[in-house]
Amino acid sequence: QVQLVESGGGSVQAGGSLRLSCAVSGYTYRCYHMGWFRQAPGTEREGVAVNSGGRTSYADSLQGRFTISKDNAENTLILQMNSLKPEDTAMYYCACATARWPDGLLLHAGIYDVWGQGTQVTVSS
Repeated sequence: QVQLVESGGGSVQAGGSLRLSCAVSGYTYRCYHMGWFRQAPGTEREGVAVNSGGRTSYADSLQGRFTISKDNAENTLILQMNSLKPEDTAMYYCACATARWPDGLLLHAGIYDVWGQGTQVTVSS
């Protein structure tokens, strides 16, 4: 099994930065794809950024403000978020897909079968 634990969320003002971390433990080799997703109240969970074997993909709406990376030595998935906006306010989740999927589906929440508990990010104007 794979376990995911997110940390690093909090409250910031617009324009600020936050760094989210996802500690990955267990059978980490089973994660073919790993990603960050977010969900605001009343909305569907949306893909933010994905790391698949070192290759990265991002939601178009982010306009280059976020960066996903993986610290293999620490088994940690990181999301660096800069120039935060109030519309970035959401619960952020780390996810792992234990099956291989085409690149075009990697930002779809439905392909991920292991999820963390989430960490809240609140951006005030």
